[in-house]
Amino acid sequence: MARKATSAKSPAFEDALSDLESLVEAMENDQLPLEDLVSHYEKGAKLLQHCEQVLNAARKRIELIEISPQEQNELESNASPAEDSNASGDLDPESDDKDDIRLL
Repeated sequence: MARKATSAKSPAFEDALSDLESLVEAMENDQLPLEDLVSHYEKGAKLLQHCEQVLNAARKRIELIEISPQEQNELESNASPAEDSNASGDLDPESDDKDDIRLL
């Protein structure tokens, strides 16, 4: 009974993955009737979809927190002097000529 209550809610990723592995193992190793194989396949497809959704949500969360605010501030402060000199037009005229040559 407790298992059905858990499956009514979204199971934890680890539980869903374990259930999926059990279903696949049973399908590969047991001599199941066709109806049971189809039932296992349906359950497995739902579990797989759930696991993929959980993984995608985790990936998005990781992307959001990949660079901490402190690291982001350090990157911005290190990049500021270079951006300021480029924006002010203090570039060496010879370097402009070199750039033109490389583009041609």
